[in-house]
Amino acid sequence: MKISTETKSLANIVGFEKALELLAKAGFDAFDFSLFDLGKWNWETSSQIIEDNFPSFDDLVEKVNNLKAIADKLGLVCNQAHAPFPTFPMLERVKLAIVCAGVMGAKIIVVHPDNNKSAEENAKMYLDLLPLAKKYNLKIATENMWNWKDGRASFAACSTAEDFVAHLDAVNDENFVACLDVGHAEMMGEEVSAVKMIKALKGKLQALHLHDNDKFHDSHQIPFSMDINFEEIAAALKEIGYNGYLTLEADTYLKAYTAENVFEGVQNLANSARKIAELMK
Repeated sequence: MKISTETKSLANIVGFEKALELLAKAGFDAFDFSLFDLGKWNWETSSQIIEDNFPSFDDLVEKVNNLKAIADKLGLVCNQAHAPFPTFPMLERVKLAIVCAGVMGAKIIVVHPDNNKSAEENAKMYLDLLPLAKKYNLKIATENMWNWKDGRASFAACSTAEDFVAHLDAVNDENFVACLDVGHAEMMGEEVSAVKMIKALKGKLQALHLHDNDKFHDSHQIPFSMDINFEEIAAALKEIGYNGYLTLEADTYLKAYTAENVFEGVQNLANSARKIAELMK
């Protein structure tokens, strides 16, 4: 089982090129190409931040090609990417992310649904994006989300197994798949769990966001550090025959490190992913 992790948290500390070097050195097979910064959103004003110095399309493609060449030399592949969010207000930037993910060689790009829209409403957006994704040999993965209500996580798009499956059925395209965010699933209370999600999604589950939390807050911490039972999750993944990458999204974990000692943290992340892989044998 191959292991991967998101790039943003490490790139924030050492830059993207050095991040790739450290991931390869720690033994990661692949990386989740974080493309959040292609679209920046001001949550206080509910408006997109328009940067004066945003690069041209050609400059972006050239930059991604150069980064791919570095990854290739290191023996790293891009197994998946993550588009900016919120999605609906920034669809043009999401489309740009799809192009960048395709140029990087990703096979899947995670595109958030609108938390408060139905499966049918979100399906219209995904059906609009799929032709571009197919042009770049990409699948689009939707992800289970959450809202915050009355002091805890509450219903949002794909946050239950039933609604997740409904989103997949509403699009009904082989290039539209599921990315299970394990942490989000475990925040929703006893009626929802990552294990239930895995068993419901079955073969449509083709991407993961693995991280730990206290089953209450969206902590995005390193697996095996808090309250999520990764032994049960590994068993469920094995049961359905999951053969995709084990991709970490423990982006909070590296905030405790500096450029001088962050490789220790990267090694710890790799070890946590390998532990899950061992549990699946």
